[in-house]
Amino acid sequence: METIVQHQKQFQYAEAYISDMLVLKDIFLETQNVNIADQNFGLPFLLAKNKDEVVAFASLVINKKDEISFKIYDKSRMTESEKENFFSRAERYFKNNNTPNFKDPTQLKSSINNMISWLNP
Repeated sequence: METIVQHQKQFQYAEAYISDMLVLKDIFLETQNVNIADQNFGLPFLLAKNKDEVVAFASLVINKKDEISFKIYDKSRMTESEKENFFSRAERYFKNNNTPNFKDPTQLKSSINNMISWLNP
């Protein structure tokens, strides 16, 4: 009997740092089919890597109800179950973080505006 070995991609999750922002901006521009980052880029807080390549990130945004929420942007290189796993991880991180950007919409708006100004000189 032959055994078939399946190698599943193992994603690593990490907090997003300022040094990641240009890569995350490129993912945003590619996935949203836009030329500059806008308010929808938000404030990234978590990313998913496959080896050394960032393939997705979660970003804090202000939703239509003027509340803090998050969006996930990915390069379409994750399966549905991998996307669900990343979403669950981001949701847990989101709910457990008590810093001002995660709790104060005014603070988050200011942070997003600063990020956009920095990304689009």
